[in-house]
Amino acid sequence: MPTHTMRAVRLHEYGGPAVLRYDEVPIPEPGPGEVLVRVHAVGVNPPDWYLRGGLTNVPGSESTVSLPVIPGTDVSGVVEAVAADVDGLAVGDEVFGLLRFPSFDGSAYAEYVAAPESDLARKPAGIDHVHAAGAPMAGLTAWQFLIELGHDHPSPFQKAPHRPTALDADTTVLVNGAAGGVGHFALQLAKWKGAHVIAVASGAHESFLCELGADQFIDYTKSRPEGLVHDVDLVLDTVGGPGSSRFLRTLKRGGSQFPVFPGDFDEEETAKLGVTVSTAQVRSNGAQLAELGRLLDAGTVRVAIDGTFALAEARAAHERAARGHIQGKIVLTVA
Repeated sequence: MPTHTMRAVRLHEYGGPAVLRYDEVPIPEPGPGEVLVRVHAVGVNPPDWYLRGGLTNVPGSESTVSLPVIPGTDVSGVVEAVAADVDGLAVGDEVFGLLRFPSFDGSAYAEYVAAPESDLARKPAGIDHVHAAGAPMAGLTAWQFLIELGHDHPSPFQKAPHRPTALDADTTVLVNGAAGGVGHFALQLAKWKGAHVIAVASGAHESFLCELGADQFIDYTKSRPEGLVHDVDLVLDTVGGPGSSRFLRTLKRGGSQFPVFPGDFDEEETAKLGVTVSTAQVRSNGAQLAELGRLLDAGTVRVAIDGTFALAEARAAHERAARGHIQGKIVLTVA
C-alpha cells in the first residue's frame, strides 16, 4: 500500500477558482463494493464549478455537502486495492468512471479515490488516461440522452421518464454547443447511428466539428440556426439558457428537443408545434461506460482535449473553464 496521506484539491469555502486548495489528506479506505484507484487523470465538469460556487446538492440526490470537500467525479487510473466483496476488478486493472453521480461525493480531484466497482469500466487500451478521464460524465450524458437512458430512476426535472429518439439514416439531429464536452460526444454518437448531424458552435470550431463528422456547420455568431434549419427530428441543446426555446422552430411535427440544462419552455407552444421537450439526469453507469469504451477503443468516437493542467493547478483549469468556448474536455493530470 502507498503511504497513508495523499495530495487532493479541496474547498474550505465557496467562491471563485482561488478557493481551490491543494491539501494533504488521508488516503480513503475502500468500503464494501469499492476499489481504491490510484488516479492518473481527472475530468473537469460543470458540477465541479457549481459546487465551488456554493451549490450544495445535485438535483435528484439526497446527499448534501459539508466542507471541506474534494470536488470532481471523472477519473482514469489503476486499481490499487479492492474490498473483499469485489470480484470483477483486480489490483493493477486500468479503469475509468463517473463516480457517485448524481451527488457531490465523487472526491475525484485527488491522487487516490475510493470508487464503487459498479461505477467503473476498464479503460480502453487504445487511449491514454487523459483521454479516458475526459469521457465519463460528458460521454454518459450524451449516451443517456441519445442512445439509452439505462435506468428507471425518476427525473428531478420532469414527471415522464426520458426516452431517446431512434436514430438512423432517416434522422436529422441538430447539436447546439457541438464543440463542448457533451456536444462533441453527441455529434459522434449520432453519426455512429447513421444520422445526419447539424453542428452549431462558434466559427473557431468549424474544422474540428467537420473532422468529427458534422454534415452541416452553423456559426451562431453569424447566423440564427432557427432561420436556416427546419424539419429536424431532434435538437440536443447543450447550452441552455433563456434562448433555448427558439430551437423548437427548427423541429418537424413529432420532433423532440432534449435540453441538457433544463430551460424555459411554454407547454402551450410545444403542444401547438406538436413537439416534445424531454430531459434526463446523467447517472453513473459502469456497464454503459464499457459500451462507450468499446467505441473509444475502436476510434469510432474520440475524446477531444481542450487542455491539461496538473492537479495542483486546478485553479488555472477552472479559470480556463470560466472563459468558455471549450473544445472537448479540460483534464487534470496526476503525476
